[in-house]
Amino acid sequence: MKALLAGAAALALTVSPATAQVSADKPSVEQQIGAGGRPVGANWSRSPVIAQHGMAATAHPLATQVALDVLKDGGNAVDAAIAANAALGLMEPTGNGIGGDLFAIIYDPKSGKLYGINGSGRSPKGQTLDQLKQKLNGADALPPYGALPITIPGTVDAWFAMHERFGKRPMADNLAPAIRYAREGHPIAPVIGMYLDRAFKAYSAREDEFDFSNARKVWFADGAAPEAGEIFRNPDLANALETIAREGRDAYYDGALTDVMVDYLQAQGSAFTREDFASHHSEWVEPACAEYKDGYELCELPPNSQGFAALQMVNILKNIDLSQWERGSPEAMHYLVEAKRLAYADVARFYADPDFSPFPQALLSDEYGAERFGLIDPARATPEFGPGEPKLEGEGDTTYMTVVDGDGMMVSLIQSNYRGMGGGLVAPGTGFMFQDRGELFSIDPAHPNAYEPGKRPFQTIIPAFVKKDGQPYMTLGLMGGGMQPQGHVQVLVNIVDYGMNLQEAGDAARFNHDGGPQPTEALNGPFADPLGTLFVEPGIPAETVERLQAMGHKVEVIDNGIMFGGYQAIARDPETGVLTGATEMRKDGQASGY
Repeated sequence: MKALLAGAAALALTVSPATAQVSADKPSVEQQIGAGGRPVGANWSRSPVIAQHGMAATAHPLATQVALDVLKDGGNAVDAAIAANAALGLMEPTGNGIGGDLFAIIYDPKSGKLYGINGSGRSPKGQTLDQLKQKLNGADALPPYGALPITIPGTVDAWFAMHERFGKRPMADNLAPAIRYAREGHPIAPVIGMYLDRAFKAYSAREDEFDFSNARKVWFADGAAPEAGEIFRNPDLANALETIAREGRDAYYDGALTDVMVDYLQAQGSAFTREDFASHHSEWVEPACAEYKDGYELCELPPNSQGFAALQMVNILKNIDLSQWERGSPEAMHYLVEAKRLAYADVARFYADPDFSPFPQALLSDEYGAERFGLIDPARATPEFGPGEPKLEGEGDTTYMTVVDGDGMMVSLIQSNYRGMGGGLVAPGTGFMFQDRGELFSIDPAHPNAYEPGKRPFQTIIPAFVKKDGQPYMTLGLMGGGMQPQGHVQVLVNIVDYGMNLQEAGDAARFNHDGGPQPTEALNGPFADPLGTLFVEPGIPAETVERLQAMGHKVEVIDNGIMFGGYQAIARDPETGVLTGATEMRKDGQASGY
């Protein structure tokens, strides 16, 4: 823990040539002055939020307040989660929206069970891999823009499936706050403003490759992205949400809105038909849990998501006591990174739509975890890990949110349009962008994750849940592509092995190991980047970075927080019902309760 704090100042001065140039011209605020002191807890963090009757943690303070308003008005955690998620689609379009997919884990206190929902969409049923390849014109992967990477958006159907099973308030009431904000406007938050500017520049640079005109009208009509504090309105989205609120799930999948979407997508070269939308459905799935230590269990959703990668990491790391080293030590970092690399080698080989390629359950056994742990060289980074033989990645833009109500219902929900704001396409008059999730298909026909008609691609977005001594304890999530499983495990390790509170566990410096085999590459390689790169934040000590480099890791220090995710969590004391919530500095979010 001391090492984690000690290295912050040293590395803040040696992050990158760009940072060095800033320092030469004029010191940044961080270089002029450091963190203040705190009477309790780490100086680089703040207090977690504690309340009794209900709590929400989202990536936008206004969405958090929407959730609390729903709880106070008699809604439960599912109602509040739907309302907040709808608001986030408006307020954080850089991370999510009704053009994307949704996954959630719900703890129901009445049944005492965890429920998982997979709200991800499928590829066109009438388009084969050969037909797709013809449209790719020789490219070896799907693009991030245009019509080809779009899969059916699953969010709206997932909302209604969750509501039908658990909701209390009418869906029209749950969607009303988002509709009001879309019509009346809301001020842009700082981090979201930065992401909007990044998105505008990225899309503008390639708008000759796809139809950007409708997206430009919705978000960038003045020739630039809206800035922090600027009032933003989206009347088209308000109209779409009003139609959904009035007509229900079928308004999106089997109604007039469907015709608008299908006509537009087909005009852009998509193979989607109206029947593809009408036949879409979410699936209730069974979460799986892996015990770590001291009674803590991490629970995740099965493929086509990458959630089980976090469970594989837990099963590897339980074979070593990380607490024997300080959190920022090279030893602890090395084992965490190598466990990630081992798990992700299996992700690239085995994770896919289980309707087409069943998941090998042996990957989650303690015996397999011990076997994989035995491959770690404690002194050096292994140049390349292959997948096991049991008997992703990419920078994703996502939102994670969580709500817990006074009765103990707990919702862990994640929602995304994947890369950027999505694929750039907006159907006329709808106000939301289609996801580009299909980019994560492989076009190697031998791969379990190969593109096929009516198939769900490999998914990066994952909600998490933690049990303690067999009881429901904590909702947990962390945004950002391949960062997510390794982020879940880092937060769990911070809490269990290093005694951090919920807020500190998210604020503490993270790593993001990127690269290695990918689920989009050919089944048997060769892989473009088998070792990958270990990106770390400035809070990782300089001496640790040097040691990791000497051990064979390729290490880079990044100081802007973008690739390290956005964390939210709520813990519930099973005896008192007291709620503790956290969100983090890397986003605009807020945890709040009452």
